[in-house]
Amino acid sequence: MTRIPFPPMKYPLIAILRGLKPEETQGIVGTLIEAGFTAIEIPLNSPDPFRSIEIAVKMAPAGCLIGAGTVLTTQQVEQLDGVGGRLMVSPNVEPDVISLAAAKGMVTMPGVFTPTEALAAAKAGATGLKFFPASALGPSGISAIRAILPPELEIAAVGGVSEANFADYAKIGIKSFGLGSSLYKVGMDAAEVGKRAEVTIKAYDAVYGAA
Repeated sequence: MTRIPFPPMKYPLIAILRGLKPEETQGIVGTLIEAGFTAIEIPLNSPDPFRSIEIAVKMAPAGCLIGAGTVLTTQQVEQLDGVGGRLMVSPNVEPDVISLAAAKGMVTMPGVFTPTEALAAAKAGATGLKFFPASALGPSGISAIRAILPPELEIAAVGGVSEANFADYAKIGIKSFGLGSSLYKVGMDAAEVGKRAEVTIKAYDAVYGAA
């Protein structure tokens, strides 16, 4: 079993850009990176997602983690690898998808909700776990499940999470988040995304301490 470690990040925040179009990618991804984001997820149910990922990979500085969300098949993992993506986020636990992505050196974050799913993902070699929807589990639910998991796993709260509730998750030691609609919605321009990103980073610093 190969487990690719989660890379060290000043801000372990994954920007989820669902619905992003290739022609918007350079401006919006550039704005997020400038604000301090170093992990970008473009879900595969976006328009021409592999093209957008390829654009993001080519423009991002070294050290940025760029990849895909809503990855469901090994074929999609192959396509992601072909455009240089290094982050594989899935909504479910599919061991073949996780192990292939790990074999290709990708950081893997499958979505889980139950202890059974979480342990299956860990067994498959996932880098970390995306607890989704975090708003339904809440910090206490995630904390209870986390107690049975390998300590090296990165734990991220995703779904209904924004800068407004960082402090609630900080109380149980969660530092990683996937942020979607609080950062980006279809139709937003780079300026609006930039403003939201700055608010998010300031809130994260306020809770976790600026480095």
